[in-house]
Amino acid sequence: MSRHPLRESISRRSLTSLAALACLSLAACSGGPSGLPGFDAASPQTQPAQSTGQTIGTGKVKVGLILPLTAEGQGAVVGNSLKNAAEMALSEFPNADLTLLVKDDRGTPEGAQAAAQEAIAEGAELIIGPLFAPSVQAAGQVARAANRPVIAFSSDTNVAGRGIYLLSFPPENDVNRVIAYASQQGRKSFAALVPDTAYGKVVEAAFQQAVAGRGGRVVVIERFSPDSNSMAAAAKRLVPALQQADALFVPAAADTMPALGLALQQAGYDPAKVKPLGTGVWNDANVARVPAIQGGWFASPDTAGFNAFAGRYQTRFNSAPTRTATLAYDAVSLAAALARTQGSQRFSESVLTNASGFAGADGVFRFRPDGQNDRGLAVLELRNGQIVTVNAAPRDLGPRTQ
Repeated sequence: MSRHPLRESISRRSLTSLAALACLSLAACSGGPSGLPGFDAASPQTQPAQSTGQTIGTGKVKVGLILPLTAEGQGAVVGNSLKNAAEMALSEFPNADLTLLVKDDRGTPEGAQAAAQEAIAEGAELIIGPLFAPSVQAAGQVARAANRPVIAFSSDTNVAGRGIYLLSFPPENDVNRVIAYASQQGRKSFAALVPDTAYGKVVEAAFQQAVAGRGGRVVVIERFSPDSNSMAAAAKRLVPALQQADALFVPAAADTMPALGLALQQAGYDPAKVKPLGTGVWNDANVARVPAIQGGWFASPDTAGFNAFAGRYQTRFNSAPTRTATLAYDAVSLAAALARTQGSQRFSESVLTNASGFAGADGVFRFRPDGQNDRGLAVLELRNGQIVTVNAAPRDLGPRTQ
């Protein structure tokens, strides 16, 4: 396997000690990274951000860090966890030549636009963040006009584009990985039971495309709402058609899967006959114990890297990180590595979209020219109430397929 110098510059460090870690049982892990569509909705606040004046680091290369530090609700919690992770990344990178210009966008597009303008006026060569999709769009317009790239954290691929790169956990990657693995194991006929939500629409489209791309066929797709009556009705419609299927895709989140699993059981679904498949939202101890999907496979980043990161974060900040905190850690670590190794081309399109990719806390990743990303994901199995790895995440992403 050829080594790219950018990957080497990161993977030598503790950031990517994945190769030295075994992750056999993930039952204690809570919360999969893919099921975060709510983090792409803007906060109802409308005030533009005021400059915080805060900086992290003292290096010559300036990078803007735009986060919803005072957004309403969960957004501020995630934003501050991302900020802590960015600070930790700089502290762990030896002699990092970066200064992070921290800006609070308050979780709004108006705030993100003002924050991007401030950061660029202060000399930012790269923007890291924002988190919410509308804010990414607003900051991206400012950055593109100034010919500055953005590495943002939204999982909404609609806001990706040339120069606007998403470092996130897009559910499409989960779907592609688990369908590819199931196909390799001889599964050819697929059914699906998907939530009637924005997330459900994304994964349903990805599911249909992935099955077609592997030469499989979709037997039936049913949709359900979160109430028990809708689940029961959808399961009753679905189960008779499963006689023609050998896999059932059920991308239901931790708060839904127990009730949906019961509905499937009551409708006569047998996971031993039709293999259950899911996405990273299954990476949750509550999902692992659902009887109806035992033996099921799902794709998710190998959590060994996150667990190592979380331990160091806990020691430093005396609190647990949010699951998405590794995104800021990886983005800042990458920026520091590129500043050290790539000279004046450090944040150019050709460098950021290098096909070899980079090694991060959640495994290998690369940015595509269209702004989306590819990730090396593991395939995990629900086995007797536990979560175990059945196919390890790749250490190399291979050639681009598009």
